[in-house]
Amino acid sequence: MEGGASVVQTQTRKRLSIVRLAIVLAIIGGVGYGTTQSFAKWQEEVLNEDHLPWFAGYVDVTSLPTYDFEQRGGMESSDAVLSFIVSSHDDPCVPTWGGYYTLDEAAVSLDLDRRIARFQQRGGRIAVSFGGALNSELALKCLDEAALADAYRAVIERYSVNTIDLDLENEGLTDLEAAKRRAAAIAQLQQEYRAAEKDLAIWLTLPVAPQGLTTAGTDAVALMLAGGVDIAGVNVMTMDYGGSRDENDSMYEASRKALIETHRQLGILYEQSGTYQDGATVWQKLGATPMIGQNDVLGEVFTLEDAVSFNTFALEQGVGRMSIWSANRDIPCGENYVDVKVVSDRCSGVTASPYAFSLALGAGFDGDLMQNAKMLTVEDPRTNVHVEDDPETSPYQIWKETGTYLKGTKVVWHGNVYEAKWWTKNDLPDNPVLQAWETPWMLIGPVLATDRPVERPTLPAGTYPTWSGMRIYDAGDRVLFEGAAYYAKWWNQGQSPAAAASNPDNSPWVPLREEEIILILESLNR
Repeated sequence: MEGGASVVQTQTRKRLSIVRLAIVLAIIGGVGYGTTQSFAKWQEEVLNEDHLPWFAGYVDVTSLPTYDFEQRGGMESSDAVLSFIVSSHDDPCVPTWGGYYTLDEAAVSLDLDRRIARFQQRGGRIAVSFGGALNSELALKCLDEAALADAYRAVIERYSVNTIDLDLENEGLTDLEAAKRRAAAIAQLQQEYRAAEKDLAIWLTLPVAPQGLTTAGTDAVALMLAGGVDIAGVNVMTMDYGGSRDENDSMYEASRKALIETHRQLGILYEQSGTYQDGATVWQKLGATPMIGQNDVLGEVFTLEDAVSFNTFALEQGVGRMSIWSANRDIPCGENYVDVKVVSDRCSGVTASPYAFSLALGAGFDGDLMQNAKMLTVEDPRTNVHVEDDPETSPYQIWKETGTYLKGTKVVWHGNVYEAKWWTKNDLPDNPVLQAWETPWMLIGPVLATDRPVERPTLPAGTYPTWSGMRIYDAGDRVLFEGAAYYAKWWNQGQSPAAAASNPDNSPWVPLREEEIILILESLNR
C-alpha cells in the first residue's frame, strides 16, 4: 500500500480449566472425542471460543488534509492501524512517520501523541504499521539487529500498542538479509514481552494475486515462522491485481480467489514449519485489506457491492481480520475533483455515503485489537489425520488415482472440494505445493455437514443425434454418447467420444460443461 510435527491451534493466553484439561487428556488417551465430528465440536467450543474477528481501517498519518481518527471519523469501528513507520533519511535506525517526522517531531507537528491518547481515552485501540510501498521499512536500512529491535520497541512503548503490522512491499519484501534481521529482532521482542506477561501480536501484510501469495510472500512467512515468531496472521492486500485478474472477474471475485489460495498456502507453510494448523484456524489467521473504490490500476474499482459480498464471504469462512486502504479515503470525491479514475488519497472515487465502506466491510467483525493480541499459537493434541471421504455424503465424486479429470470437474478429497483448473490425471488435490501454477486443483472449500451427492443434469434422448462411428462430423457438431453430450473440435470420423476423458488433447470431442447443459435444459423447457 502506498504510503513429528507438533500440532497447534489458536488460543488465548490463559490456563486450562479442570474441565478443559480433562477433555484434552481424553483426546490424548483416545477416550471420547475420537471422531472427526467430536473433535470439531471440541475445537469449536474450547480452542476458538475466545476468537472474534476484528476490523480496523488504515490511517495514513502524514496524508493531508489530516484525517481526524481521534474523533473516529464517524466510523463504527473503534480500532485503527496507523501507518507508516519507516527509517529516517538521516539515521536508518531511527523510526519516523513516513520519513517526515521522528516520533518527537510528530508529537509537535501532528500533535500525534495527544490525538492517540484522546482516541484511546474514548475507547479506541490502535495498531502501528511499519513499511509500506514508498519508503524503507526499518529492517532494510538498519543493519544492527539490536538497534533494529530498539527501534521497533521505541514505537511500541511510545504509543502503548500490543499489535504491530509489517507491511512488506517491493524491496522490503524481497531483501533476504533484511527479512532475516527483521525476524530475529521481532522474535526477540515478542519473547521479551511475553516473558513480562505482555501481549505482542505480529501481522504480516503482503501483496497478493488471485493465484495467492508470490514466492517472495511465502518466503517472508516461512522466514518469520523459522525465526520463532508467533505471527498473529497474514493480511493480504486484495487490490491492484493488474494482469493477474481474469478480465471477467469482479474485484470481489478476484479477492475471494486470493483469500482461498492464500488460505491453502498458509496451511502448507505452517505444516512445513512443523506446526500443523487445521483449516478453521488458518482462516482465523488470515486478514484482507481491499483498496476501496478506485485502485491504482486503471479499470480496477472495488465497489460498495464488492464490499458487501466480500464481507459476507469473509464472515462465512471465519477470516480473522478485515481492514481497508484507507480510512482517509472512505468518503466520496467532491464535485470539483476532476477525474475520479485518477487515484486520490483523500476520497474513494465512487459514489457512496461517507464511511460506507467501513460499515459494509466491518459489519460482523466485532472483535478488537486488545482481545486479538492475546491469541497465542499453542500445542493441540490432535494429529494431522485425513478425513475419510464418504460417497453417501460427498457432493461430488471422490478423487481416484486412476481417474482423469477435465477442466471444471469437481471432486472430493480428504473432506474438501476441489475443482480442476485444467485436464489432470494422477495429481493429488491436496499436494502441498505453495504456488498455484504447480497444481491443477483449486480448493473450493470443505464438505459441509448438510452435503449430499449432487444430481448431475443430463440431456434427454433425442436432444442431439447419437454418436455413430460411421458418420462424418464437422467442427461444432453435437452428439450424445452414453447419455453425455459432446461437441466436435474438428472434422472426424470413427473417433469415439470415450477417448475424450483419457486423452482430451488428442480427442476431437469435448463434453459439454454442466452450466451449458443447464442452459440447454432451460431452453427446452420454455
